[in-house]
Amino acid sequence: MNNMNIIVQCSILIFLFDLTSTNQDVVTCSSTFKLINQQSGDRLHSHDVKYGSGSGQQSVTGTPNADDVNSYWQVQGENCDRGTPIKCDSIIRLFHVTTRRNLHSHDFASPLSHNQEVSAYGEDGLDNEGDKWKVICTSRNDYWSRKDGIRLQHIVTGKYLHLTGDTYGRPIHGQKEICCYPYTNNQNIWKVDAGVYIRPSFEPLSSIRDDQFNIHSQSIHTDHVDYEL
Repeated sequence: MNNMNIIVQCSILIFLFDLTSTNQDVVTCSSTFKLINQQSGDRLHSHDVKYGSGSGQQSVTGTPNADDVNSYWQVQGENCDRGTPIKCDSIIRLFHVTTRRNLHSHDFASPLSHNQEVSAYGEDGLDNEGDKWKVICTSRNDYWSRKDGIRLQHIVTGKYLHLTGDTYGRPIHGQKEICCYPYTNNQNIWKVDAGVYIRPSFEPLSSIRDDQFNIHSQSIHTDHVDYEL
């Protein structure tokens, strides 16, 4: 094999390595993670505690507790196959793993700030239009990156998932109010945190064969997870 072939193959392998590294940074369908508010550091949280006003549905709050298992959400969507990288402006649902309800909003007033209430709704993930959210990227990436903040815009009302500075008393003392808010600011920027991320798959750009070394490129499959608990 001549030097030119070696240079070409090395260049392609370096390119594929860079592409794979980039792909590992994207959020993919069926991944499960915590969402952290970039302004306050609180995590998006839910639990089997109902609102005492408004809809009376399951409450959604922000918690400073990094170890709480009730802060895990699985990202789902229409035509969102396991391991598929999620593009910016995609429509998704967030499924609360512990209580098996979806992140939801509607035209009820939130308990403390009287903005738009956010709840967890639907038995075993049964969804409706109020469960749909648009991923608004804050960077120039084409895909939702684990490194960057995003906003979640409620499809039905156009408002943004937001953490207020208002704090609950009993029985959820110290947890923050989550609502939907009509304007963008730093309190509605969210970033993925600890979780189980499904590694993305991609088709090989080319298949390289050398008669002497019999080198083949292979597809990378999605049945791997990146544990970051």
